[in-house]
Formats: sequence, C-alpha cells, structure tokens
Amino acid sequence: MYRLIFIGVCMFGLLTGCGSSPDTVRAAVKPVSTRKVAAPFTLKDADGKPLVLADYKGKVVLLNFWATWCGPCKIEIPWFIEFEKTYRDKGFAVIGVSMDDDGWAVVKPYMAKAGINYRMTIGDEQTAMKYGGVDSLPTSYMIDREGRVAAVHIGLVSKEDYVKDIEELLRAAK
Repeated sequence: MYRLIFIGVCMFGLLTGCGSSPDTVRAAVKPVSTRKVAAPFTLKDADGKPLVLADYKGKVVLLNFWATWCGPCKIEIPWFIEFEKTYRDKGFAVIGVSMDDDGWAVVKPYMAKAGINYRMTIGDEQTAMKYGGVDSLPTSYMIDREGRVAAVHIGLVSKEDYVKDIEELLRAAK
C-alpha cells in the first residue's frame, strides 16, 4: 500500500515539475503592450564561448531553465530538439540554462546522450534572480523578436502549447 502511494506521489512530481511550486502554469502569449524586456545576460556555452542573450534580438527564443535530475525537463528536451530543427531557419532558437549544481560535469554528458542540438549554458542564482527567481523546473520564457518576454511556462506544459506560442511569435512582424 505504501509503495503505491509512493509511486503515485513520484508520478505527480514527474508530471508537474521539479521545485518548490508543483503547479503547472501555461501562460498565453501576452499582448505586445504588456511585455517586458528579457533580462540581459552573458554566460559561457558548452564550448566556452560567450552566450549573449542580446545577440538573439530579431529571433524568437525559447529560454529554458532546467536540470539533468528533473523528470519533466527530460520530457521537454526532445521537443526542444525538434523545435530547433523545425523552426531554426524561420528565426527561432532554443537556449538551455542548466541549474545543475555540478555544472558541466553532469550537463555535457547529458547533452551528448540526449543529442541536444541547441546552445546550452550553466545558470546560477544570480541568473535566475534576473528572471524573478526560478522556483520550479522546468521554467521556460518565450521571448519575442524584440527581446521581450511574451509568455512564461512553469512546470511541464504540453508540446502543443509550445508550438502555438512559437508559431504565433514567428508570425508576428519581423
């Protein structure tokens, strides 16, 4: 009996998110007039090169805070790999920000195993605080071509929700 309860609690955690807030929040794309500029940052990518968010202005960006130990994050990653392939030539990019305490030692092997085809960096508390604090993983920010946060997804949301957001933001004037 206790084993079934334990399995049920684990499945709930897997499907809702990792962190202090178990709620899944799927925010619709905000009207342009209410969007705020995404916090700037410069971090090193997996090759040691600077990853500057401002360099992505003109593109739609899915900025994903995640960790290798986060079950829902592992569900999303294949979607993000697919999105990078499908929409890259249309002005779209995925940026992963790992919140793993062990940094590249765990992230690089995971990237290789998962076949991640988008840029990755390691975040920290300071980076998370620029985005109001990232209390739950995964947390993703949809950033429009002007560098403004158009939507925020906390926890695991559906692949279809991401596709709707990406396509809506790509259709917006360039």
